Amino acid sequence: MRNIFIIILFLLNSCGYQPIYVGKNTKNFSFNEIVFEGNNKINEKIANVLNFEEKNSENNYEKIILNSEKTIIETSKDSKGQILSYKTTIKVSLRIENREKKIKDKVFTDYFSYNTRDNKFELVEYQNQVENNLTKTIIEEIFLYLNI
Repeated sequence: MRNIFIIILFLLNSCGYQPIYVGKNTKNFSFNEIVFEGNNKINEKIANVLNFEEKNSENNYEKIILNSEKTIIETSKDSKGQILSYKTTIKVSLRIENREKKIKDKVFTDYFSYNTRDNKFELVEYQNQVENNLTKTIIEEIFLYLNI
């Protein structure tokens, strides 16, 4: 077993394997205008992590529009009508324009289903944690999309 592990480790190191996010290019994305629509909390997280800056310059893209929405729906109930599970969905629409011409336009969606909690405070905390995790996943997808 130990020999197999050493061989796999050797092969991964010698073939040039590298995790996808090592050495992320953290360049700033500059726009003449940044427009946020929908859920401001999610939009601000995206703009802060991806270093969106609003600068007036001819070298920048004209405009970026971020439209995000979060929905929490009840997915199942028991015979008494009490909620058993939820599904949280985050949808972010990204649009980059240059002089009213669409350059990039994509919708990023991620969701997570989970069971309810007996304590409502714990449920709200868990829903916030789910929102943060889904937002991080979407930020990574947007990062890859903008760098391609």
